[in-house]
Order: sequence, then structure tokens, then C-alpha cells
Amino acid sequence: MSVAVVTDSTAYLPEGFAKRYSVRVIPLHVLVDGVGRRDGADFGPTELAAALADRRVVTTSRPNPAELAAEYRAALAEGCDTVVAVHLSGELSGTWQAAWQAAEQVGPDRVRIVDSRATGMGLGFAVLAAAHAAARGDSAAAVESAATMVSARTRTFFCVQTLEHLRRGGRIGTTAAVVGTALSVKPLLHVEDGRIVLLDKVRTTSRAIARLVDLAADAAGRGPVGLAVHHLAAPERAAELAARLEARLTDSPGCLISEIGAVIGAHTGLGALGVVVLPGGLDIARP
Repeated sequence: MSVAVVTDSTAYLPEGFAKRYSVRVIPLHVLVDGVGRRDGADFGPTELAAALADRRVVTTSRPNPAELAAEYRAALAEGCDTVVAVHLSGELSGTWQAAWQAAEQVGPDRVRIVDSRATGMGLGFAVLAAAHAAARGDSAAAVESAATMVSARTRTFFCVQTLEHLRRGGRIGTTAAVVGTALSVKPLLHVEDGRIVLLDKVRTTSRAIARLVDLAADAAGRGPVGLAVHHLAAPERAAELAARLEARLTDSPGCLISEIGAVIGAHTGLGALGVVVLPGGLDIARP
């Protein structure tokens, strides 16, 4: 039995990874001043940064079940017996619910849906684990289990310049947003059980980077670790964070760096910086 692995554009896999590991990526929807765009397809980080800098209204919307069903059918039409679709947290988006409805349309015996309870490379590591299992010829149940087990191990920490974007998008409560922006601090957040939760506050970006390194080291524990850094329009800070993580956590094959796209970036805003930690690591070959 052959298995196709499908995910959505919020995995933000580094360039070349989706093709190398035969992962089908479904673009999610972005609206810029009410005009529809596709995350990662015709609207990427550069376009998002320009839109936010120009104070244009950027919002997101989930795909409808028919769109997802069409993608799952396309994957099956390429000759696979089963699809394992790994999507971003159901607590952050209606995509997971739409995916379940799409699976019912295609046939629940042919499409398995995994809620990663994460996004970014928290989702991406789970997708890559599933892809590795599929490439080995594992059963659909084993591929699904690989994604689920890895997603449960990942930890995501990030800082933003302001919580206003998250508050407006309903991804964080008003009270937390007010507390987080008091005294012009840099809010530090993490993903906990699929939700975005305020974790800490620091005064400067340099302290935020140092705190992210400490949080990552605590989460990594001892032994191998997978690392990824995300950013939006902050490549130099991302490179600095990655270098400090590699210096601190030497049992890592290297820190992956990728810029977040429109669906997540619309809620974090410019200057967002984050790290995803996978204790135990994952054997990933670079493209």
C-alpha cells in the first residue's frame, strides 16, 4: 500500500523540502483589502511584509471542504492508495474541521486527517516524519502515527513586536494582549495544546532572542534535537538566533531557517521571530 502525505501552507517547510520528500502542499487563503490570495502560491512573505508596512488589511480564511477534497483526490489519482493529511492546529484554524468534512466526501477509508496541534515547523516536523514513514513503505496507520507522535513532541516559542494582530484575529484573548503590550515589552509566547499562550515579557529584542535560546535549551533536554527558526522580515535576527541555538545545542544536525508566510504572518506581524524544538530529533537530509 502506498501513502501520499498532504499538508497545508502553514507548515512553512524550508525551500525544496516539499519536493524532495514528495509532500503535497495545499495553499490556504489570504485576503488583502478583501481580495483573495493563496498563501505561498501567489502571495508570499515579501508581499505580506509590503502589505503590512502599507497598513493594508490582511485577513485569513479557511479553505472550503470541496477544495481540500479536490486536493486529496488529486493525490489519490497519482496512484496512491491512501492520503494522510497533516494540518495546522484545529485550535488556530477551521482548516482541520474542513479537512474532516473533505475526508468524508472522498471516503474516510482513503483519507486520514491529523491535527498537528501546531503550525510552522511544529507542523512541518510532523509532516516530514510522515513522509519518511511513507517512503519506507509503512502502512497508512503507521504514517499517521509517525506524524502524531512527532507533533506531540514539538515545542514552539516565539516573540512578536505587538500582540495587536493576534488579538484582532482572535488568536489570543484581549486581557492577555493588554498585559502583553504593557510597558512596551516584547511579548514571548508558546503553543500549548494547540493554542497560543502568553509566556513571558522582556524589554528588548536582544533579550527576547536570549530568552528564546534558553527556552529552546530547556525544552530540548539532553540528546539529539531538531531545530527550526521562523521569522517575518527579520532575516538577520533569524540568522543570529539560529547561530546561538547551534552553539548552545550541539547535538543537532543544524538549525533550519524559513520565513513564515501570509496565513501565520498576518497574525504575528512584522518582526516576528520563533523557534521550534523537536526533542529526540528527526533524521532529515537537506535538499
